[in-house]
Amino acid sequence: MRPHAIVPSSPLVPENDPTTLFTGSGMQPMMPYLLGEKHPKGQRIADSQKCFRAEDIEEVGDNRHTTFFEMLGNWSLGDYFKTEQLPWFYTFLTRIVGLKPERLYVTVFGGNPEIGVDRDDESVQIWQKLFVADGLEAKAVSDAATKGFQGGRIFFYGEKKNWWSRAGAPANMPEGEPGGPDSETFYDFGAELKLHETSVFKAQPCHVNCDCGRFLEIGNSVFMKYRKTNGQFVPLLQQNVDFGGGLERILAAAQGTRDIFETAFFAPIITKLSDLSHLDYTSVDQTKKASFRVIADHIRAAVMLIADGVLPGNKEQGYVVRRLIRRSVRHGRILGIEQAFMSQLVAPLVVLYQEAYPTLGTQANLIETAINDEELKFQRTIAKGLKEFDKAPPVSEKSGQTYLSGELSFKLYETYGFPLELSIEEARDRGIQIPEQIQTEFAMAKTLHQDASRTATVGKFKGGLQDQSVITTKYHTATHLLHAALRQVLGSHVGQKGSNITVERLRFDFSHPTAITPDQLVKIEQQVNDWIKADYPVTKTMMFKTAALASGALAFFVEKYPDEVSVYTIGPVKTDQSAAIELAAKANDQPTSTWISRELCGGPHVQRTSEIGGLKIIKEKAISAGIRRIYAELNF
Repeated sequence: MRPHAIVPSSPLVPENDPTTLFTGSGMQPMMPYLLGEKHPKGQRIADSQKCFRAEDIEEVGDNRHTTFFEMLGNWSLGDYFKTEQLPWFYTFLTRIVGLKPERLYVTVFGGNPEIGVDRDDESVQIWQKLFVADGLEAKAVSDAATKGFQGGRIFFYGEKKNWWSRAGAPANMPEGEPGGPDSETFYDFGAELKLHETSVFKAQPCHVNCDCGRFLEIGNSVFMKYRKTNGQFVPLLQQNVDFGGGLERILAAAQGTRDIFETAFFAPIITKLSDLSHLDYTSVDQTKKASFRVIADHIRAAVMLIADGVLPGNKEQGYVVRRLIRRSVRHGRILGIEQAFMSQLVAPLVVLYQEAYPTLGTQANLIETAINDEELKFQRTIAKGLKEFDKAPPVSEKSGQTYLSGELSFKLYETYGFPLELSIEEARDRGIQIPEQIQTEFAMAKTLHQDASRTATVGKFKGGLQDQSVITTKYHTATHLLHAALRQVLGSHVGQKGSNITVERLRFDFSHPTAITPDQLVKIEQQVNDWIKADYPVTKTMMFKTAALASGALAFFVEKYPDEVSVYTIGPVKTDQSAAIELAAKANDQPTSTWISRELCGGPHVQRTSEIGGLKIIKEKAISAGIRRIYAELNF
């Protein structure tokens, strides 16, 4: 028996973590538990975590890179370790998924004496027993990158390949971060395809970490047993297992396809794109095939991000969503799709994913509207940019030749939002030369512009900035008070649709059908400040989710919470009043505690409202039909 508590995915935007924009791994939401905090569901946890990696946007277009993916995970929090983990995963792949053992190869950590971590011979011995039991020789070899296979099935690699932490290699890890050696598993599509011999890497030895396309990494078992402390790697209080397996990649291996975009996760989008473009994905050239992949990946990522409360915008997460949509529009043009089309791709995704993520179904109209509005806005941008391109082409003369100018192309981008890629496309159509250094020129102009912007604002926050965690904690509690004030002034229909906290301001998105009047804004701000001045306590209580919701606690992303939840209450609460007493009081229409705000929340929060200081609403606007946004700052 291998019982694990299955927990829902955390949101794509990390809660109360200003250090990163997105959840990019299964490890992020589990960090407190890897460091020793007790998980409410126990020591054995399993999940399928939604992940997004903005750094891979430019990589999308080949047959395996995506920005959004689902990471299957199982976690041992001080329970089982290598002896159980590796056989369980091998059995899952070979007996449940049905992969042939001879198609599997593995890597292990080769050791690093400088950090005091030895070669992982224990994992080698476990893997050898598993392969030998299936009739396979399992030789362990080193230096595969320079010497090739050498008849091996198990390969030693250094810390760049077989050490895992959120920051990467040991040298990059900040103080306090956990990490450890890992063992990766690869699927071999077969030497008979001669993928290496026909690749740009053919002059180099082929090995499992080669980029020729023959091998696909499908899972990684991280043995999280160290924590960086004072530059040294000391054992954690407990040994942990952090397993991550790309769901899309495992499915690709199971279906025997090297192209993730030919799996069931992308089939509905590819089919719809084929209908819209009148092109067959399987027979188009590589340029158009890359455009199919970019659109399919980006629309899926945008839908998931919007469902988690991130709407297209100019900053932070919102800018990334905007970029995903606009890149898709550009690639749609490559496929010959000139009209707005992105919102038509939402429905197939909702049908595919809403059983796993019910909010997709309830927010389908909002998602379609947000994507369509952004696409139409970009279409107008393109039209303006083309008009300006015709009027004043961003070109320069050199030796009698007309060249596209990176500097002038940036000005066109900065003024009208006209992307460099479209400037290049237009220049080619008009016979204008494209210099090899166009990307560098554009980047330099952008850097100069950013430097000038920083200089203009230097000194804005000189002196007096507190620790970021302290500031964001104050903003977090203020967000709860703002939510409560909105519901009090505007009505109980108000519900959170998204939020973002930095050390400079808070942003809160909420449902409300009409514009908020100036008088209402004054009342909302005043109510929040009255509560702050009242110095109310902020208390945390662990409850079962059903009891918490029945007691009046708010939760607008219910499916992300486990059965046992932390509930933060702001306001006077009788210490002897349990959830059961409150439920009985509600059932008899009797007054319960006079709390101001009660929400399911992971924290952290201040202990008393007076610690916040004061709140000032600086902006309020509509961001889509029925959704409004407030920006506010705190006065410390």
